[in-house]
Amino acid sequence: MFPSILNSNQPRDQQQQKQRREWLAGSFKPENFIPGLVIGFIFGLLLDLSKPTRNHLSKKIFSSGKLQQQFSVSGNGDQELKMVLVVRQDLKMKSGKIASQCAHAATGMYAELMQSDRSLLRQWEQCGQPKIVVTCRNQQEMNKLKEAAENIALPTFVVADAGRTQVLAGSKTVLAVGPGKLPVVLCLSCFCCFYVVCLGEHAILIMNEN
Repeated sequence: MFPSILNSNQPRDQQQQKQRREWLAGSFKPENFIPGLVIGFIFGLLLDLSKPTRNHLSKKIFSSGKLQQQFSVSGNGDQELKMVLVVRQDLKMKSGKIASQCAHAATGMYAELMQSDRSLLRQWEQCGQPKIVVTCRNQQEMNKLKEAAENIALPTFVVADAGRTQVLAGSKTVLAVGPGKLPVVLCLSCFCCFYVVCLGEHAILIMNEN
């Protein structure tokens, strides 16, 4: 009696084992687990790539803060004196003409400071007489810069050309501004709409009306 019961259960057990093997074989087919591996790999790769990005951004923030700190510290000490030479673009002077006009502007300013402010002149000489050459579009922009510089007590000098070569007589070719402490003059291009004249603690914004 008992052997017959055991024999009747064996086919059922064998069938269940066969079903398990078929299920396992179907579960481990490449088309079933490869997509999961690919998704996991991509997710891990994205996590790895995000770490350097955060570090890079933190370095940028740190560098900006460090730069700001250095600027504020250096601004409290002695500052270098510089002269700014502003050349008109609309006159279309060649390089040799521009060089000679800038020389006239620098020597003209030097001569005026010899009469009006020798102390400032001596300080500039001790700095090595540094100069910055920039451009403006026309006479109107040069006039605005001259007025802005004089409003913050910067010395100015304008070169009026004799008219022997390239430009008409009396043409105002170059404006000299300074020397002053860390002057920065951003002149207009056709895409800009303002001037910034910065000198130490002073800053002036001039809107362009053209």
